[in-house]
Amino acid sequence: MFSFFLTSGLFLGWSLGANDASNVFGTAVASKMVRFRTAAVCCSIFVILGAVMSGAGASHTLGKLGAVNAIAGAFIVAFSAALSVYLMTKARFPVSTSQAIVGAIIGWNLFSGSSVDQAALTKIAMTWLVCPVLSGIIAVVLYQLSALFINTCRIHMFRLDLYTRWSLLVAGICGSYALGANNIANVMGVFLPVSPFETLFIGPFSLSPAQQLFLIGGIAIAVGVFTYSRQVMMTVGEGIVELTPVAASVVVWAHSIVLFLFSSQSLETFLASNGLPSIPLVPVSSSQAVVGAVIGIGLLKKGFWSVKWKIVGGIVSGWVTTPVIAAVVSFISLFFIQNVFQQEVYTSQKTLSPPPALEKKLARAQMPEGLKNNPITKITE
Repeated sequence: MFSFFLTSGLFLGWSLGANDASNVFGTAVASKMVRFRTAAVCCSIFVILGAVMSGAGASHTLGKLGAVNAIAGAFIVAFSAALSVYLMTKARFPVSTSQAIVGAIIGWNLFSGSSVDQAALTKIAMTWLVCPVLSGIIAVVLYQLSALFINTCRIHMFRLDLYTRWSLLVAGICGSYALGANNIANVMGVFLPVSPFETLFIGPFSLSPAQQLFLIGGIAIAVGVFTYSRQVMMTVGEGIVELTPVAASVVVWAHSIVLFLFSSQSLETFLASNGLPSIPLVPVSSSQAVVGAVIGIGLLKKGFWSVKWKIVGGIVSGWVTTPVIAAVVSFISLFFIQNVFQQEVYTSQKTLSPPPALEKKLARAQMPEGLKNNPITKITE
């Protein structure tokens, strides 16, 4: 039964691969510096590695937003997010999978009567604003440094072309790893509380239940990359503003850096241990990161009117409507599957284990009178 319910997570993973692969290799493929097949192979391999090796960090914040505590509920949440992303992918808009899953979880919270963690929601929503701006700033700085390096070293045109191709490939690989590490929480995060997996030992290696889920989700993302990502790559790569190969490379590097900042547990630990403000581990939108970087480059090179704002407006409207659509689809679907198929889509809070303080009171009420006044009993309470 768990395998059946997991299919919606696989659908969401496929949708993410079909849509978000454009963010790491879209500019490279559209500028014809990297072939689509090469991009798809590299993206698939490193998305899986990033998901399995570094995917745990961002999933904690998503879990705080809403702990989906029934497998049928997790199925509907993932399905609603996947359907929203799929519809936007059909329209060739690079939507945010992060926003889709957040909207779907809020739909579950509304249906189940669970409270929304306002602190977690605020933290996630803030990244939706910070992410494209930060990516644009990083892209501008990297582009200026690249231009300074090229002009100072006077690199021959053919050698520059070779360097740029390798830079695009390596940036895409790093971006794919960061995409898997940051966004796998969107795909499999809702299944973590209800996962039936046990730790799997393979020789000297072991895979935790979360890593097994992330591996399955990573494979689903890879299938999406191969089967349906090419059209969205072309939208991102050449639809917003025309990019040179060097600018395309800078865009992918800026995107990768932003995703790394919001998914690295090591960086968070390093900053905290040195008394510095830590960066929240949040599944940010890779679409927003790459669009922000593309706009930053466009504004730097040719000014405000070089950017095709009509296309940008369409993309931004997709970012706004995606979580709303996901929340509505999630709420209606939960009602349907609960009342038509008689599936438990959430566990009532009344049936959960009582809090520790209440447990102590209940235990004390059942004690013999003599034992209640025992000093040792009072100390342990």
